Amino acid sequence: MHITFTPSAQAALTPYLADGKRQLKLHYDTEGCGCVVSGVPQLQVVEHNLPDDALAQGDPFAFWYEPRFEVFFEPKMRIHYDENRHAYSLTSDSQIYTNHLSFVQI
Repeated sequence: MHITFTPSAQAALTPYLADGKRQLKLHYDTEGCGCVVSGVPQLQVVEHNLPDDALAQGDPFAFWYEPRFEVFFEPKMRIHYDENRHAYSLTSDSQIYTNHLSFVQI
């Protein structure tokens, strides 16, 4: 899995990662969804990865993800930040996963 972060996303995320102690995680949230297929992607800033997390190389940020949910994502995706809406989006060449990618600091 690979994510390219657009320049606007890079600018928005850099302050959260500048201290070098925190990293990004693409989380697939299934809490309260009733079915794993109904999960929602979420971008998290985490201090520690979980034991089952895998590290993927992104451009320019590496990020953690849970391999069991990799099936719900394409191999190459993009994260963009819309400054006017103060919202992240997750897209690929084939689809828009969400125009309101939840952003959470853990």
